[in-house]
Amino acid sequence: MSHAQTLSPSILSVPLGRAVTFAMAAAAGIAVANIYYNQPMLGVIENAFPSSGAPALIPTATQLGYAFGLVLLVPLGDLLDRRRLIVAQFIALATVLIVSAMAPTAGLLVVASALLGAAATVAQQIVPFAASLATPEQRGRTVGTVMSGLLSGILLSRTLAGFVAAHFGWRQMFWLGVPMALVAAGLMLVVLPRKHPQADIGYGFALKSLFHLWRDEPVLRRATAAQAALFASFTAFWTILALHLQEPAFHMGPDIAGLFGIVGAVGVFAAPLAGRVADRHGPHWAISAGALLTVLAWLIFGLWNGLAGLVVGVIMLDLGVQGALVSHQHVVFALHPQARSRLNTIFMTGMFLGGAIGSAVATWAWHMGGWGAVTILGTVAALLAILVRIGAHSNSVR
Repeated sequence: MSHAQTLSPSILSVPLGRAVTFAMAAAAGIAVANIYYNQPMLGVIENAFPSSGAPALIPTATQLGYAFGLVLLVPLGDLLDRRRLIVAQFIALATVLIVSAMAPTAGLLVVASALLGAAATVAQQIVPFAASLATPEQRGRTVGTVMSGLLSGILLSRTLAGFVAAHFGWRQMFWLGVPMALVAAGLMLVVLPRKHPQADIGYGFALKSLFHLWRDEPVLRRATAAQAALFASFTAFWTILALHLQEPAFHMGPDIAGLFGIVGAVGVFAAPLAGRVADRHGPHWAISAGALLTVLAWLIFGLWNGLAGLVVGVIMLDLGVQGALVSHQHVVFALHPQARSRLNTIFMTGMFLGGAIGSAVATWAWHMGGWGAVTILGTVAALLAILVRIGAHSNSVR
């Protein structure tokens, strides 16, 4: 028996109805949306604090906060009643949104953004919970459905935030997030089953087991590395898009940047599709196809100037990254069913650290070389993911 299995609470399979699945998908989308509100609003926030360079740190702080929340909060899903934990995190999320809306300085907004990212990891409590409740034959489809809700939150959050910031101001977007988080808390309280761990595992011991899982599972390491590179490519685009559209060639505001979220929402359809492919044929084909689509998207961004090129590229970027994400999760969740929260912690922490790096380096590349430098960065990150996949395939055939 593996180290992960001896340390993990047992999991009882419970049939997951369609209504509960869609409710979990909606709640996951509401939660994760909070870490992307700032991206189309970044230019407006910078204008609100003209004497400070701190607003440029907001996307990176949010991603880092999310990564730390994944490490410190998500493992609690293997130790506590997930229903109570999810509701408590949504209430904490609403509280931090109030702080963000009232922040008097850019520095405090950066700190609040990090806390917001940590609280928003409630989305990553929901995903492994859904995987635990689903039957093995339906797990890919169930996770794909929940992930489609999560990905809808990522993409449509930009549309909503761009519109609200342009017409009412950026603070009002954070205020709007408060009742949304509270509604999600109430929804999860009503529809989720109680699920108490049957083993008494200490929090410190559970955190220590993260190291053992990472050390003992090369499949987990490769999946995490590949998805981190793809997500770095993904966040590089979305971090800079609003700034790119403000250039004289476009001269567009945050509302237009937000509308690209609707375009990118086409990628949501990749999530359940990739889940079904993984259930029937295995996930590896979908992962490789997703990485190739991401490279092609960046080639379009670099070579096809104008709005049409951005639209086509966004569709391909989101299809590629989201399809690979669901397929990677299918691989990771199959490793140790009784440690899914901790496996998800490792996988998503690596992915969002990649996102934070992509956001930070994209900001630097933008200031150093403009959009051309950003397209090079995104292409290199996607190619790195392909190299990881090639290495994984080489190891599997030895």
